[in-house]
Amino acid sequence: MTSKQIKNPPSPLTAPLTPPMRMQRLMAMVGQYLELHFFTTRSMVLWPVLTLFILGSCWGLSDPEAILPGGINADTPFEVLFIASGFILLSATLGVVLVGFDGISRKRSSGALAIELSQTTHRQDYGLALLLGTWGVIAIPTLLLSCIGITLIFAQMGLWPSVAEISLYLLATSLVLLWYAAIQLLASSWAEDMGSAIAIGIGTWLVFTLMWVLVTVVIAGLLGVDVSDTSNDSYLQLTTLVDLFSPNGVYQMLLELQLQGDLGGRTVNSFQTWIAAFAWTVLPIWLYLRRLCRI
Repeated sequence: MTSKQIKNPPSPLTAPLTPPMRMQRLMAMVGQYLELHFFTTRSMVLWPVLTLFILGSCWGLSDPEAILPGGINADTPFEVLFIASGFILLSATLGVVLVGFDGISRKRSSGALAIELSQTTHRQDYGLALLLGTWGVIAIPTLLLSCIGITLIFAQMGLWPSVAEISLYLLATSLVLLWYAAIQLLASSWAEDMGSAIAIGIGTWLVFTLMWVLVTVVIAGLLGVDVSDTSNDSYLQLTTLVDLFSPNGVYQMLLELQLQGDLGGRTVNSFQTWIAAFAWTVLPIWLYLRRLCRI
């Protein structure tokens, strides 16, 4: 009997996984994460907030008798969705931050992360499962409520958005939540404790959501652009460039691609917008997975 004949076959635990098997294991890990976190107290508190913001904005903004500030008129269903997207940025993105702030830091401080990373699962698969699970906890109810909100708009206006408009709205909303999930998990991987993780996450959210206008004004002032009139062409075109570096700005610009009227107030380059969306999808996830593999 030769040495080849008596050689032991590879163990199932050490044998390389085929791509279908690896995908099946990844989906199983995502399902386990959702099962553990979907009905936690943290998630149950966020659901009423999402319901109030998303359904309330769709119903109220589509009311024909509603008077919107700034002389804004929402005459089409998609214009209502575009304005309501601001409430997505105030609620759903913050929900992702609150769900994922301790995704890595808590396990790292307790030692559970070292145990999980020592398993046979590839670290990239583990990181993707954690990312998709964090994203899914907020994205699933957000997208579901958005679909209900579209029906409320139809009930008020008697019109449906087109298939292309609905598809773009749901895709853009899914992407912005994925971007925030990657950013928050990256922050959680760098933080030494949970307090630092939530401080970084909330700070990043505040910069992109509430303070980015100030960043744009400061840049405009340094470049000599008139900021006394934010409706002039020079300022509006500057905002399109500055917003490329903000997930919120790219999200809004994606939606502006489908606007038929002057609600957006600026000209958006579709090529630049999709390139920026691709970059925001790839770079934060790559940095997060790279960081996780080096822990």
